[in-house]
Amino acid sequence: MKVAEVLRNRHFDIYWGGVVLSQIGSRGTIAANLYQVYELSGSVAQTGLVGAAQVAALVVLSPLGGVYADRVDRRKLLQWAQAVAMVVAVALAATSFTGHADVLQVVTSVVLTTAAASFDQPARQALIPALVPRAQLPQAFALLNPSRELAVLLGPAVAGVLIAVSGPGMMYAVDAATYLLLMVTLAVLRIPELPVSGANVPLRVQFTQGVRFVLGRRIVSQMVLLDLVATVFAAYRVLLPALAVNRFHLGATAYGLLSAAPSAGALLATYTVFRVVDRSKRLGRVLLYSTIAYGLSAVLLAYANALLIALLACLLLGVFDAMATTIRQAAVQLETPDDMRGRVSAIYQMASRGGPALGDTVIGGVAAAIGPVLALMIGGLATVAFAIGHFGRSNPVRKYARAQAEEPTQA
Repeated sequence: MKVAEVLRNRHFDIYWGGVVLSQIGSRGTIAANLYQVYELSGSVAQTGLVGAAQVAALVVLSPLGGVYADRVDRRKLLQWAQAVAMVVAVALAATSFTGHADVLQVVTSVVLTTAAASFDQPARQALIPALVPRAQLPQAFALLNPSRELAVLLGPAVAGVLIAVSGPGMMYAVDAATYLLLMVTLAVLRIPELPVSGANVPLRVQFTQGVRFVLGRRIVSQMVLLDLVATVFAAYRVLLPALAVNRFHLGATAYGLLSAAPSAGALLATYTVFRVVDRSKRLGRVLLYSTIAYGLSAVLLAYANALLIALLACLLLGVFDAMATTIRQAAVQLETPDDMRGRVSAIYQMASRGGPALGDTVIGGVAAAIGPVLALMIGGLATVAFAIGHFGRSNPVRKYARAQAEEPTQA
């Protein structure tokens, strides 16, 4: 399998390991944030404020993070972002351990951590081409996606255990340790320099160039939009605390299982995802069918009246999300020149990370008004309808055949 070629690159392996551990801490902290806010407030709508805080920071700062990822040393940018997030995690751990944490403090910490991640994530993506040959980029991104799911699987599971044992403060302390570890990992790596651009160009102008690139490359803009719609309308994670507490009456234990199940599904599908990325000549159709199945799985979760059915629905959500995400990311990254990668990654991040956060706010608010079942059912069916709309003859997503390793085609 071609993925083995990527794993022979020692520097990529070290970087990959550090990123996975950092992601485990970050995902565990998100789960702890959601649970802590719900525990403090008892309100699904207030739990949705966690997503609102993420959206606010992403929308405001992601453009700036993408620009800086293209114009400064990406390793140093990553280290500074990790340092800021570590300080925030330590502060929230301290207030949680002492019993002084409130909803405002938790939401504020989410804003600050997401602000740091807005500089962190584009630089992480843009650093990959310095670690692997261009011909191995599809396999590198195909490997990073299940790694993300491993983090999403272990992070909430660890959070559930730590919350049950000693409260969310311990999860925040563990998160701080993972940030420190990635800072050390970045310090010891040998990373060749990547081209930087626009050092003398105004920030606004440089980001506008990235926006024009995305809008002019139709396959990229369509992939970003498909990601955004699916993650906003089928945002199910904000409802998991309420399902665990009110429907299944099992508290943190059920919450940890439900939060981890989508990532378990993604990991179970890893081999299939690799084979499809390497061999399929109809990746666009696979992407659309996966998105449709993702929306239907959200509907199944909405109507699940037993924990086992809910876990099955979450497993399926993870399977189909892994397939769709791998195809979207490979297409976007391979259609982007290296000197634009930070800005395009930032725009993609606004969809891939801002979408779920915005979805938490939207679905949380709608669920508070009409109930979680109707909210998630409507959102899942909206996702299905949007994907079906891409089967028109002229749509580039339907016709998308295969991620190639050549230079990006012209817009």
